[in-house]
Amino acid sequence: MAVWLLVYLALGAFVGFFAGLLGIGGGGVMVPLLVMLFAAQGLPAGEVMHLALGTSMATIFFTSLSSMRAHQAHGAVLWRIVARITPGILLGTVLGTHIASRVPTKALAVIFTVFICYVSVQMVLNAKPRAQRDMPGLFGTSAVGVGIGALSCLVAIGGGALSVPFMTWCNVKIQHAIGTSAAIGFPIALGGALGYIWNGWGVPGLPAGSLGFVYTPAVLAMVVSSVLTAPIGARQTHRLPVATLKRVFAAILLVLAVKMLWGLFSAP
Repeated sequence: MAVWLLVYLALGAFVGFFAGLLGIGGGGVMVPLLVMLFAAQGLPAGEVMHLALGTSMATIFFTSLSSMRAHQAHGAVLWRIVARITPGILLGTVLGTHIASRVPTKALAVIFTVFICYVSVQMVLNAKPRAQRDMPGLFGTSAVGVGIGALSCLVAIGGGALSVPFMTWCNVKIQHAIGTSAAIGFPIALGGALGYIWNGWGVPGLPAGSLGFVYTPAVLAMVVSSVLTAPIGARQTHRLPVATLKRVFAAILLVLAVKMLWGLFSAP
């Protein structure tokens, strides 16, 4: 078990840094790696994807707090947007976790991989939607939040891949979009983690140490390292070539997602 904890610590450090740097929750990396690690540990094959999603959301909860504080220190969080979108986000997480808990592991893996392909292409092209309008009002922003919250829980992300383009389209400066996305990741992760705990509660065959679909030993190890590296990544947002790093990160995401999918479908 000690070896696995060291692996989770390393994974958390990597995820935390990129969560702070790019305003993402890190689920794109965590989910495929956790699926592979859980399978190697002999956890139930039919639930490894659900456990990976729930565990990722619980970890993102803590990562988002650290990343949010760091971006707030730079004055990059627009709290009026966070307040408007959060009601919809919370409703979306309820819907997303409910749907995910009833979808088989392999189907969830396909959904995840398709989404990661979209995110990877977006990063490689460094695609930024043109600022064509202002932010909508409370109802419109909350409605967008429902979609972001639901999809974020289906693929265990902090919402950055969705909320940053949306805010950029609505004429929000990119640094503010990234910082605000980090803050939006908090209600996404909170609702997502609670949803996966609730929907996985009482499912037979889950490993010891699980709270529903959240595998707490992995969460605790990843949180310890990720909360330390997320502020480091956030500080580098204004210093490093973020566009280049996005392309490298996109390649990593795509390789991991495809490998995960191959592993699940090639297993006996």
